[in-house]
Amino acid sequence: MSKKLVVAVVGATGNVGHEVLNYLHDRQFPVSKVIALASENSVGRSVSFGDEALPVLDLRNFNFEGVDIAFFCVGSEISRKYAKDAVAKGCTVIDKSSLYRLDDDVPLIVPEANIDKLIATRGKPSIISNPNCCVIPLVVALNPLHNAAKIKRIVVSTYQSVSGAGKPAMDELYMQTKAKFIFEELKPKIFPTQIAFNLFPHVGEFDQNGSTDEELKIQEEVKKIISKNIKISVTCVRVPVFVSHSLSVNVEFEDELSAQE
Repeated sequence: MSKKLVVAVVGATGNVGHEVLNYLHDRQFPVSKVIALASENSVGRSVSFGDEALPVLDLRNFNFEGVDIAFFCVGSEISRKYAKDAVAKGCTVIDKSSLYRLDDDVPLIVPEANIDKLIATRGKPSIISNPNCCVIPLVVALNPLHNAAKIKRIVVSTYQSVSGAGKPAMDELYMQTKAKFIFEELKPKIFPTQIAFNLFPHVGEFDQNGSTDEELKIQEEVKKIISKNIKISVTCVRVPVFVSHSLSVNVEFEDELSAQE
């Protein structure tokens, strides 16, 4: 890529925004300018981009005209309010919220699995949706298997760290763990009950059928990326770990496929 791009990171002060800035720098993404955006509460702060300190600007007053790519590292409410406005100003939005993931008109992209879905949007400002954090590694592993032998059914169990619920959740795990060693009790604020030295057999809220919203996200996003014909059962567990999710996956194929293959 010869052209250097103007890139904005919305939610630059959060965990995800912080990681996006790190990756943009570490991978030497061709940027001419990086703009850090967040809520009015963060104005006056700065965030790191390599050796640079980027001032945090107020998203409410920002004009996306002239920005090539904006990473929206925020929740659905903020994406709903600002993403389409950014596209109207000529910006391509890579949205990390769940808002557009199952929208038929928005590609849900994991480059290693379905980069071909981006062809239709090439050169045009648009919204590109980023899948659930467990779906990304899952489809990277499953897609070549599906191409080789056609997946019939998968059973997925995820064990998800508190980072999936954001920095406040990580802080809660830290403070609860610390409190236990000095015989203090802290009331949970982020999770329904104590997460330190504990785990929950669910991530998110239950629906009337007994599935959680996290389980449904994984189920529907895998189908959108790989095949709507795959049967999938998902169980999500929250574990008292700061960073890193893990997955156990059982796969059944339509065609013969040996372990060696």
